[in-house]
Amino acid sequence: MHKVKVSPRKLSGTVSVPPSKSAAHRAIICASLARGKSVIKPIDLSNDITATIECMRNLGAEISLDGSVLTVDGRNMFQNKTAELDCGESGSTLRFLIPVAAAGSISARFVGHGKLPERPIGVYTDCLPPKGVECRTQGGLPLVISGSLQSGIYEIPGDISSQFITGLLLALPLLKGDSEIRLTSPAQSVGYINMTINTMREFGIEVEAAKNGWKIKGSQKYQAHDCTVEGDWSQAAFFMTAASLGEEIIIDNLSTASAQGDKECVNIYKRFGADITETHGNIIIRPGKLHGIEINAADIPDAVPVLSVAAALAEGRTVIKGAARLRIKECDRLAAMTDGLTRLGAKISETADGLIIDGVKTLSGGEVEGYNDHRIVMSLAVAAVRCEGEITISDMESVKKSYPSFFEDYVKLGGKADVVMG
Repeated sequence: MHKVKVSPRKLSGTVSVPPSKSAAHRAIICASLARGKSVIKPIDLSNDITATIECMRNLGAEISLDGSVLTVDGRNMFQNKTAELDCGESGSTLRFLIPVAAAGSISARFVGHGKLPERPIGVYTDCLPPKGVECRTQGGLPLVISGSLQSGIYEIPGDISSQFITGLLLALPLLKGDSEIRLTSPAQSVGYINMTINTMREFGIEVEAAKNGWKIKGSQKYQAHDCTVEGDWSQAAFFMTAASLGEEIIIDNLSTASAQGDKECVNIYKRFGADITETHGNIIIRPGKLHGIEINAADIPDAVPVLSVAAALAEGRTVIKGAARLRIKECDRLAAMTDGLTRLGAKISETADGLIIDGVKTLSGGEVEGYNDHRIVMSLAVAAVRCEGEITISDMESVKKSYPSFFEDYVKLGGKADVVMG
């Protein structure tokens, strides 16, 4: 892994963020389940999206990429009854596809890399065996499933990850009988569940809201559909922080009608004191005198690392809570940001489910650990906007997981980022 040396520079200008990874995963899976050809664009081949494409191919979909245009033909889905599904480091790929493969009566072996084999899948190993699916695992990956998913009532917790809910939502319409998902605890990341339901509707599938969950009619058929993937609000948050701390940045490809949870960042940065306006599809972010705020991160966990950078340079105290799930991502993101920002001179401490940050005027610079986590590396790179010295960050290549062109865009906006061997 290479390191990247980021120099203290303010960023300014106009940037297009990558297409939403969350939306792309869902569109690719829905298109693969449809009996016909769908066109999805634009697609950015991050490692996570590549993992989903390869898994859908191994389940029988024919998928081709021409530039940023993906063509998906699902007419041969589930023809082969065995599959090896390598999910890379993508939690979405894994958790979305376990019930989907089971609905297709596939005997599948799921494998993964990095921290993925350790990430929780217990929701499925609890709820799938009573519904006809044998799960063989030593507690993580590899996971081998066999049998055929049966319709019925699925009782699952809503506060571990919305990805389990999405996986069941995608799979249950394929079954003969009607099903219901009942949550035993309140759902978190509700925006991502709504995104799943919206995408399914585009592909001809109806889901009905129920008291503590959703009702899904069986024997539905996904219909081929051409769709455009909106810009990624999760990635936009990096440039929102950079602009809030530095100079004006315009992000020109975001949908304000999006169901993405991280759209809430607009309101959070406004509360911090940044000046944000939305016009003609552009989000314009200008710096302001930032001050500490309270943030409940239950619905926006991916944004916490970069929000903590803004908080580190905001006057007064910021308290981030509701983020316990960040301890089981690509790394323990609460510990990683505490370590990185402390090395840069911030005043930050962990709680069980969040961070307490007392703002300072500037950060010092120094050598920090990227923890092979794309969001940690990108967040710490943004901190250079208000550093007195250079920051050297390990594991530069980890940005390929979600945003391969991050440092190219960073440099286009006036940043300075140099690869360091090591």
